[in-house]
Amino acid sequence: MAKAKLKVGIIGTGGISWAHIAGYKKQSELCEIVSICDIRPEALNEKGDHLGIDPSLRFGDYESMLSKGPKLDLVSVCTPNNCHCEHTVGALESGAHVLCEKPIAGNAKDGETMVKTAKKTGKRLMVGLQNRWNADSQAMKAFVDKGALGTIYHAKAKATRRRGVPTWGRFYEKAYSTGGPLIDIGVHILDLTMYVMAAPNPVSVVGFCYDHIGTKKAARFGPWGPWDHRKFDVEDYAVALVRFEGGLSLLLEASWAENQADEQFNFQLFGDKGGVQLSPPRFYSEFQGYLTTTEPMLPASENGHEEEIRRYIEAILKGDSAPTPTPGEDALKVQQILDAIYESSAKGCEVKL
Repeated sequence: MAKAKLKVGIIGTGGISWAHIAGYKKQSELCEIVSICDIRPEALNEKGDHLGIDPSLRFGDYESMLSKGPKLDLVSVCTPNNCHCEHTVGALESGAHVLCEKPIAGNAKDGETMVKTAKKTGKRLMVGLQNRWNADSQAMKAFVDKGALGTIYHAKAKATRRRGVPTWGRFYEKAYSTGGPLIDIGVHILDLTMYVMAAPNPVSVVGFCYDHIGTKKAARFGPWGPWDHRKFDVEDYAVALVRFEGGLSLLLEASWAENQADEQFNFQLFGDKGGVQLSPPRFYSEFQGYLTTTEPMLPASENGHEEEIRRYIEAILKGDSAPTPTPGEDALKVQQILDAIYESSAKGCEVKL
């Protein structure tokens, strides 16, 4: 007798929900999307028609979806950052596991509430930080886990664009996004770097946030067209120095608009035996008195969103024997650093964690 498929619901049918939908479709033998929710009727019906979901299972509010719709095993939260906590907590308390888009929440306090709720309900909370599952990321993780770098003492993490302000949704309106590039793309490279380093514990942060380009009409054009500079009230560039337990340090940069040559998404780790960088993937060391550079031959990367969903469903089905691939606790640690960067920039001082 075939096992029943996991019943999946999606809260928020904006652009990122397409990535979740593709991931669940790839696992169609194990799960099925049975209900969706969005406050915008047009977006709701577009996704509902695409998925063939009965109109009675399309909901205009998440509470109705969770209380009146089918009993859900898994919920994807694809709403703006300021809504993550409310929607995730509601889904967890309804008895569903939750895959929440990054960042975990609009702030660390809300993130902590989400993590505590997951523990209280005994459900899994996973956060959508899919860059962990790329082939180059996994190769760098393998180098570090095998001790090839020796003792790591410093890292550099950079997610920067020359002119790459998202012009859809409300990415640059703080009331919805709660931050700019730091919380949009900086969260990805920071999580990835910390993941490869085995998630060290941060102890202090010094950060600086700037908005010299995003708020100006004169330089507002990018690959996604013009944005409304009058509504731009987040940072367009941020830089921070993070200190971790054991003396490890990390320099982080994140930008949507910066006068530089090109777009970068990269990290570098420095150890006393070797070093690595993500892009292009390379390992630096010494051999027989000579400096060496190794470029690993990598398999093609799986789609990150599809791979995270595959791993998450696999973990759910295995039960307690399998850890959550990107647990809420990891994402909370990242969010605590991001909050501290904003606080440090606002106060002009170091912030202790």
